[in-house]
Amino acid sequence: MFKPLIEDIFDQPEQVEETTSPATDEDLLKLIQKFSGFETPTKVVLQAIAIANYDCASAFRYADNYLNILKNRKQRKKLILQESAPEFYINPKYLDFWN
Repeated sequence: MFKPLIEDIFDQPEQVEETTSPATDEDLLKLIQKFSGFETPTKVVLQAIAIANYDCASAFRYADNYLNILKNRKQRKKLILQESAPEFYINPKYLDFWN
């Protein structure tokens, strides 16, 4: 008559779990090179290396997120500087000094 609900669950393919792997020496070198073009605190680089000891992919995601935030912050500063008000200038020929 009725199918049990449990059978429906077993018919679905299982989700593949990501396996984590620690970084190799070559991966660590690439990770450090990612940070080399930017002024990054030592704490951030060491944190990325610590993450890489357990999961290489997560360490690269951490580095990418940090560098994207850093780039966006610099772009925001440039936009603010470009949109600042022009210098105020008074032409002396239009001034009335006698009143």
